[in-house]
Amino acid sequence: MSTLDSIAVRDGRPAWIAPIGQKNGGLITLFEYLCPVAPALGQAHWVTKLFIPACSSTSRAQLRRFQTTPMYTSSVNDYLREHIRTVPDWPAPGVQFRDITPLLQNPKVFRVLIDAFVHRYMDADKRPDVVAGLDARGFILGAVIAYELNVGFVPIRKKGKLPFTTVEETYELEYGSATVELHTDAVKPGDKVLLIDDLIATGGTMMAGKKLLEKLGATVMEGAAIVDLPELGGSKLLTETGKLPLFTLVDFAGH
Repeated sequence: MSTLDSIAVRDGRPAWIAPIGQKNGGLITLFEYLCPVAPALGQAHWVTKLFIPACSSTSRAQLRRFQTTPMYTSSVNDYLREHIRTVPDWPAPGVQFRDITPLLQNPKVFRVLIDAFVHRYMDADKRPDVVAGLDARGFILGAVIAYELNVGFVPIRKKGKLPFTTVEETYELEYGSATVELHTDAVKPGDKVLLIDDLIATGGTMMAGKKLLEKLGATVMEGAAIVDLPELGGSKLLTETGKLPLFTLVDFAGH
């Protein structure tokens, strides 16, 4: 592959496209374009992407190869933090609720969010066989991430919501308990699973999800979430007691 000059991109559209070869009967082109986060951060963030249009079974995630020159100084983590809304005294007095819906409703921010996860799990050593999402916001993230990685998605639901034969796991809450379920055919023995939720608080739901997947013979390779609330002890419980590696993007002090 020859070295090619980068040309500026405006409004997210590549200003230059050139064919560099063929594969599986489809034309391979080299796109030079700005990462969606760059305009928001005011920095030049070049990304090189291999793209095979139509007639190719190769997924977009498998084709991406990134080179950045220079890397933006403001991190993706800070960019995402700025778009998480804090709602005081909800759902109870003294609670600072971290609302992720602004991350989802802005298309540019949503893309940056999903890409932050997808880029981590593209490489072979971190690539899951299945993505499992925890009820309910884990469904939003997990399904999109699974699609981009070209792997399957399975939901872990609250008790009584799944129609087929299930396994279940009960975990303790501050007041009472809760139960989550998983279809018995959701994963196979030996599957490597990425377990996704929006937020880690006390860690009970993610720990229950991990146990469910392990009951069916799968290995939970990592737990991932947008937000970690470390003072509530969930991430410590999961990493120390549950022996589960975690990947989170933003942490907040307090509740």
